[in-house]
Amino acid sequence: MVFKIIKRFVTLKFSCSMVILLYKWLFLVSWFLGSGHSEAMPARHPLYVSVTEMNYNAADKNLEISCKLFTDDFEKTLANIYHTKVDLTAPANKGEADKMVKEYIKSHLQLKLDNKAVNFEFVGFEKENDAVWSYFEVSNTTPAPKKIDVVNSILYELYDKQMNLMHVTVGGNRKSTRLNYPDKEASFQF
Repeated sequence: MVFKIIKRFVTLKFSCSMVILLYKWLFLVSWFLGSGHSEAMPARHPLYVSVTEMNYNAADKNLEISCKLFTDDFEKTLANIYHTKVDLTAPANKGEADKMVKEYIKSHLQLKLDNKAVNFEFVGFEKENDAVWSYFEVSNTTPAPKKIDVVNSILYELYDKQMNLMHVTVGGNRKSTRLNYPDKEASFQF
């Protein structure tokens, strides 16, 4: 029953407040399932999801990118890739954690603006509750892009049930899509 509700909820187009509500709901459900009535029941969350937000800032002429991932999934993925224990909550070496986050996202998220591949710069990352936000920026994007092509394979090497939600806003016009593993390409026209 819970999974039918999740599936129905996920098929809707998400607004930012709906995504936040979904995350809060998922955390509550995962807490309930994880702290259930049996000691043998492992803690888990029922859905593997990331959210990538892209917003064209006309005043600064930059494309601002933020990626939100569940901390446990992200740490597990980074640990598998870098063959080391990863703690994004309180990293022993912040510089090394920044490098891992930057390299991982840049290798699993590629962008083309108006059919031209672009590089984006790492701004930083922060922990928020059970998630990690990482921030990037594409500078000097003038004029505002009319087409944004995205290749997004975030966490695909870990989960074959991974779902990547994307929201792109240009000139106040917001468009959203969902990529389910193994789909990784999306295009937004403005």
